[in-house]
This record gives sequence, C-alpha cells and structure tokens, in this order.
Amino acid sequence: MSRHYKYDIVIIGAGAAGLTLALELADHHRVAILTKADIREGSTLYAQGGVAAVLSDKDTIESHINDTIDAGVELGDPEAIRFTVEHSKESIDWLIDQGVPFTRYGESEEYHLTKEGGHSHRRIIHSADATGMAISKTLIKNATNHPNIDFYPDRVAIDVVTTKKLGIAGPNRAVGVYALNLDDDVIEVFHGHFVSLACGGSSKVYLYTSNPDTASGDGIAMAWRAGCRVANMEFNQFHPTCLYDAKAKTFLISEAVRGEGGKLLLPDGTRFMDKFDKREELAPRDIVARAIDHEMKRLGVHHVLLDISHKDPEFIKEHFPTIYKRCLEYGHDMTKGPIPVVPAAHYTCGGVVVNRHSATDIENLYAIGETAYTGLHGANRLASNSLLECIVFARSAAHHISENRLPANDIIIPDWDESKVTNSDEDVVITHNWQELRRFMWDYVGIVRTDKRLLRAKHRVDLLLSEIQEFYANYKISNDLLELRNLAMVADLIIRSAMSRKESRGLHFTLDYPNKQITSSPTILTPQNAD
Repeated sequence: MSRHYKYDIVIIGAGAAGLTLALELADHHRVAILTKADIREGSTLYAQGGVAAVLSDKDTIESHINDTIDAGVELGDPEAIRFTVEHSKESIDWLIDQGVPFTRYGESEEYHLTKEGGHSHRRIIHSADATGMAISKTLIKNATNHPNIDFYPDRVAIDVVTTKKLGIAGPNRAVGVYALNLDDDVIEVFHGHFVSLACGGSSKVYLYTSNPDTASGDGIAMAWRAGCRVANMEFNQFHPTCLYDAKAKTFLISEAVRGEGGKLLLPDGTRFMDKFDKREELAPRDIVARAIDHEMKRLGVHHVLLDISHKDPEFIKEHFPTIYKRCLEYGHDMTKGPIPVVPAAHYTCGGVVVNRHSATDIENLYAIGETAYTGLHGANRLASNSLLECIVFARSAAHHISENRLPANDIIIPDWDESKVTNSDEDVVITHNWQELRRFMWDYVGIVRTDKRLLRAKHRVDLLLSEIQEFYANYKISNDLLELRNLAMVADLIIRSAMSRKESRGLHFTLDYPNKQITSSPTILTPQNAD
C-alpha cells in the first residue's frame, strides 16, 4: 500500500530555485518539498562565487546582457537574457530581505562586488567564498519556520504523474509525483495541483564532477518521460579549476580566485593562458577548460597549477576563507604556493524547455534552476548567472501560479504497483553499468569530442538503456537503480544533441567540425513515445 499526501504545490528539490518558489507561494498555498537526501544537500550549498547582478552605478543592464550573450556564443535567447538581467536587482533585494548576509566593505553599508571570467564589470555580490551556503542556510531557515511548508527528506522522486499516463482524456497535465521513501522503501504518492522540478543538473553523468551525488539528472529525465521537450543538452560546462586530490573528490576552486589575480601555471611554473585567449585567466570557462585539457594532454600530466600566493596572505584568508581552510586540510597552503587543479563537469546549460514563467510543455508542471532550459545560458554559462536564474525564474513561476486559480484535483492516483516485481540479487549489474556509463561519457563525450567518439558512446548507451529497462521492469526499485535509469536517459539526450550539432560552439567542441557556423539555433529534442 502506498502512502498518499495532498498539497497545493509539490516541489522536488530544496536548492535556491525550489526554496524561492516555496517561500513565494507559502503564504497562500500548502507546499511540500521533497529532497533525495538531507534538505541541506544540493548544488546551491556548494556554490562559492556569488550572484551576478547590475548593482553598481558603473555597471549597466546592457553591459550584463552583452557579457551573457558573448559567453553564450550568441546562442542564448535575447529576450530571456534581458528578462533575467532586468530582474536581477529586485532578486538581490529579495535575497537581502530574506536575510542573506552578503559581504560588505568593512563596516560600511556598501556591498563588496567581485569580478569573474567573462564579466566586464565587478557585479558579483557574494558572501565571502561560500555564497551558496549562505543562501541555502538562510532560505532553509525561513522555509522550515513557515507553517505552510513541509519537508520530506530522503525521498527519491520516481516519475511525474500526468493525466495522460492515467488514461484521462483532455490536455495533458501534471497531478502528482510517485516517490520512494528511503527510510522504509515504501512508494509514496504526492498529489499536487502544481508540480515543480527543481532537482538540479546532471553532471554526475561524468566520471569527474564538482557536483554533489544528488546531481543525477532526475528532473530532466522525469520531464522527458512525461512528454516535455529538452534543449541544448550538448552544452555541459566543465569548471576549469577543481582541486586535484584523491581525498578531496574534486573540491571546486572558485572562479573568483582567478578574478582576484590567480594565475594558471604549467607544472614547471610557466603561464600558458595567453596562448589561448587575450583575456588569459579571465576568459570564459569553456576556453579555460579546453586550454587546461589541451596542456594536460600535450604534456601527459594529471593537473596544472593555480597560484595566488603572490597576494597578501591576509587578503587570501579574508576573501577565500572556505577554500583556504579546505585546501589546508588536504595539505595545500594557497598563501605559500600554487595548488593542483583539473577541470570537472560542473553545470548543465541545457534542460527542460520552459517559458518566462518556468512552465513546461505540460500543464501545471514547472521546471526551475539547473533542471530548466530558459535560454539564458546559450552555449556556455556566464559565471554566477546560475543563482540569479534560480531566483528570477522561481519568483516568476510563483507569480504565474498565484495568478491562476488552483485547478480541480479530484483525480484518483492509484497506488504504485509492485505485484509483478521481485527483489534483485544482481545489484552488481547496477554498479557495473554505473561505472561504465560515467567512464565512457568522460572519455567520449567530454571537453573535446569527435563523431567517432560520439558514435561509440551512442552504441554503449543504447545497450545500457535496454539492460536498465529490463532490470527496472522486473525488480523492485532502489535509489541506485533510479539514479542509473535517469543518468542513462540524460546521457542519451546529451549524446544525441552532440551528434546533431555539426560545429564547435561554446561548451561543445568537436575536432571534426572545429569552426563555428555563421548562424546557429538551439538543439531541441522532442519525445516521441513519452507516457
């Protein structure tokens, strides 16, 4: 027997996007927030740099727009970019009103703004070097204190329930979610007038990633199975600088380190970024990541170096306290010398196609944050635009939901049917497939691609999808199986998108088509047999 819960809005994910949506709606609606692990675990928690916004008299909306267009290599949606930037200041004001402790200049009232790669002005408002943590803690505190918001940790969403899936005539709309309770392995049903996917991205599909273990593309896969389009899945951003240390599991070194003067060096101590871009260390992330990848392969080395030790030690400790302490834990003192760094999968620029209100192709189903494709990022994400996107589009979604009357939701969602499945004694299959998937995605669909590599990856993912579907149909589900199912589906979407783009642009670089086409458009995939 499944347990049933009824809410006005069901939100999957408790990052900046999901929490913003919940707080904006909770005064007048009952909200459920489902999280795969602890409510504090997610990509927002690990975001270091800050939030990009036009906050200085020396900066302009047009400048931020142009920087975003340039970083996205002219593939971003101009209207979405303008919409986001024009709502940037009010979004920061909302975060300040929520109580986020952004860093100020000493004892003054003025907020400190830093500069990151691709930005022409200092416009990154931050909380030291742990902005995501500050935002996450503040919003979680406010949400847990709100009487209309209920958290359900340790729930793994299985699929969105739609009227089409239930065989109900009329427009297809979302009516709830099936979720696995990890505490007792019971499948629960969450009924909702509205459902929002705020599950983060899919960087865990790669062998090396800066993301937490929760980033397995669940929202994108669930939306695809429900019948939503996805776009630009070939553009996965690799952060250029993650700490190279076996114990650290690629701990991210903020781009702000380079923004404040950090230099990239080869193992012999020589600089190299001037050979790749006139902006050197402050070039957009795709350029820096490819440059590092090129030098590592050329020299046959496992990492390069990042050096900011020429700065005053107190400056480093004040501006990067979290990074400084974490590096020290692993034996690296960034005040005394360079630290080893490598690129790692970091951000999913594509996702579920949504409009300005974060609404998907299915009625009453929304996607926000890294799960969504809003058109903001184009072929590459400009640093610190992601947290801004979360706030802007979550608030827009909330306003859209509030302006519409709650739809009738007297639909009966049946219990989850486990009558034809058995317990698996072959979990080694899941482990093996998991490792194989992440390895061939890293080797064949990584920073540099070719047609041959993509074709090899496609053959392998097709076999995996077939094996996983057979496993899913016959055995009781588990967290590992659900994540593998979603990762394999997202991997397939990434490969298919990459195969269709016959050029090199932004984060998609292929040796077979090294040049950028004069004109280009987003890669949009439409499900043919969803639900």
